[in-house]
Amino acid sequence: MIDFRMPSLGADMEDGTLRAWRVKPGDTVKRGAIIADVETQKGIIEVECFDEGIVHALLVKEDDKVPVGTVLALLRGEGEEGRPAGPQAAPARSAVPPGLVGGLPMPAASGAAAPRVQASPLARRLALEQGIDLAGLSGSGPDGVITKKDVERAITARMAPPQAAKDKRHAFVEMISGAPAAPGDPAAGVRQAVAAAMAKSNREIPHYRLEERIDLRPCMGWLAETNRARPVKEQLLPVVLLIKATALALRKVPDLNAWWVNGGLQRKPEVHLGFVISLRTGGVMVPAIHHADRLTLDELMRHLGMLIPRARALKLRSSELAEGTATLTSLGDRGASVVHGLIYPPQVALVGFGGITEQPWAENGTIDARPVVTASLAADHRATDGATGSRFLRTMAELLQHPGEL
Repeated sequence: MIDFRMPSLGADMEDGTLRAWRVKPGDTVKRGAIIADVETQKGIIEVECFDEGIVHALLVKEDDKVPVGTVLALLRGEGEEGRPAGPQAAPARSAVPPGLVGGLPMPAASGAAAPRVQASPLARRLALEQGIDLAGLSGSGPDGVITKKDVERAITARMAPPQAAKDKRHAFVEMISGAPAAPGDPAAGVRQAVAAAMAKSNREIPHYRLEERIDLRPCMGWLAETNRARPVKEQLLPVVLLIKATALALRKVPDLNAWWVNGGLQRKPEVHLGFVISLRTGGVMVPAIHHADRLTLDELMRHLGMLIPRARALKLRSSELAEGTATLTSLGDRGASVVHGLIYPPQVALVGFGGITEQPWAENGTIDARPVVTASLAADHRATDGATGSRFLRTMAELLQHPGEL
């Protein structure tokens, strides 16, 4: 029998509220399948299952708030006999708080009088809070039942500004850089969670910081030539070159692609690069771009195009929030020249890029103006030292001199 537990979605998370089950007893789940929606300070997160099996019992009711590590459900393998699902049979190691029930009853398929508008309880509550008329929605659930996602789409449609005639490239740049805060500040919880993690980082991690000015003339020239032959929607932005170079440099300097856990360094075999995304309501989300070192530049552009809207809607997956191995923050064209960040624990490195500006550059006895970016590194002195950090920055700068090879 496999215990499916409330995951930790960051160093600041202590508990979460189970908002919706995506499965029922008897369902077969595969690795990577979404099994539940969990609400944290960072929004409602789609929680994935990293085992395979058959759902034996759901041990936590929707809308219950439970600590990290609590057993939410039991899975069994094919042909495995299931243990009783009642609360008295829950194993001691599950740490299920008193009052949780096993084998939650599922809604009957028929026999009950259908309401005038069929909607899930979560959809009804969300619609009431947001002033959405359920009668005007079409349900995407079984038998036309209105789901939480249907209500969320209606909320997004109501709030979305008109986009007609807006240049797609300009829209994508705007999407990356964020926009002024909107009234209501729905991301206040996100800022509180980030502030808690950064306070912990500042208090517990002995940071050291390094900077490196990088000549981006090869990158900007290569981008101009590459984009000239592409339609606007397929053009590349400088940020994807920075992401790819950072990911490849982390692969070459693996001591920075790691976590500090229980007093020791745990190097990570995969490069899952956290990317800081500004929210339109203020605050940031830092989802991870999985296997960033393996993605092509075009794949990175497409990935950002999907990841950024989901982050802004506070609709990310648990693996995107919990599996980052290092973090990158880029301030964009209108950002300050240098960024000094704080490491997001348990990671041991944060890479920052300031705005790209024309600066004097001396080479071979001559001086001319070139597009330059200042890359900064905040690293954990328990894990590495300045020599390792310098090697990382020089490696990244060298990679950016050959953009066609990224």
